[in-house]
Amino acid sequence: MRIATYNIEWFDALFDNEGNLLEDAGASGRQGVARYEQIGAVGIVLSAIDADALLVIEAPDDSATRSCVAALEGFAAKMQLRANRAVSGFRSDTQQEIALLYDPAMLTPRHDPQGDWTGKKGSFDAPRFDSVFRWDLDADGTPELIVFSKPPLELAVQAAGGTWFRMIGVHAKSKAPHGADTPEKRMRQAIENRRKQLAQCLWLRQRIAVHLQAGDPLIVLGDFNDGPGLDEYENLFGRSGVEIVLGPVDPPPALRLHDPHALMAHGGRTGGLPATACFARPDGTGHLSALIDYIMISHDLRVRNPRWRIWHPFDDPGCAAVPELREALLQASDHFPVTLDMTL
Repeated sequence: MRIATYNIEWFDALFDNEGNLLEDAGASGRQGVARYEQIGAVGIVLSAIDADALLVIEAPDDSATRSCVAALEGFAAKMQLRANRAVSGFRSDTQQEIALLYDPAMLTPRHDPQGDWTGKKGSFDAPRFDSVFRWDLDADGTPELIVFSKPPLELAVQAAGGTWFRMIGVHAKSKAPHGADTPEKRMRQAIENRRKQLAQCLWLRQRIAVHLQAGDPLIVLGDFNDGPGLDEYENLFGRSGVEIVLGPVDPPPALRLHDPHALMAHGGRTGGLPATACFARPDGTGHLSALIDYIMISHDLRVRNPRWRIWHPFDDPGCAAVPELREALLQASDHFPVTLDMTL
């Protein structure tokens, strides 16, 4: 089975309110790319990946006037994808959802949120992801109230062969200081955003620990907006969000998650690192490559011959050798897909 995660930049901008594709020369959410160009590029990439299950980050909006599931299933039908059914979870308030496209002949997922709903009062103990998490971010003795603008998607999944496992799809808080117009504001906002991102990862880790302690086979995947070198404040906090989600280094292996790219990045490796995204620098001085998209698995799934791949247009030889795919990866999004092939 092939499981993938892919952040498709402003996918919502390619659809009208009825979920129909806007195949015209209008502006997409990608700078300098027309809607019809991004639609074609995303179709080429998803056809090449040919995933059994694809976690879509920045999936189309779900609201009173728009349907994320209808838009994704219409896109899959248009591109003749095997993964032609979709499931989503709690709505985002950002017009960017988290959803799963899947092949119904290969697996059956259902939205299965865990934890208690807290209302506005919040809880310190892994509340439901559409609720409120209480945590003291700045060590002043007063807990802050943390919410997910994009609540993680929790799925119970059964493969066609009978294997059962759980998936949690994640789009963590961005640490970029959007809108800050002075160095002081940028510093203040970047630090505050990093605190919130770490709190979301602590919340997520609490939920992961419950599953691992129960012996649930688990896959945690998506865009964590965290990786080495993203900003100059990362050393202020001791641990990264990704390290928190993976788990402490000293417990039994059954209580940790595994992703080889995350281990390379956070295990002290020097030299070149893989990248899953490429962003234009705010000051216009070029681009920043970043490793922020991951597929993490529980220890019990490591016996199922897992094989990871980042579909990078230049670093992956298979992508670089196919000009049509290479150009599509560059047009479709500022992120590149990550896939995991595994026997399930």
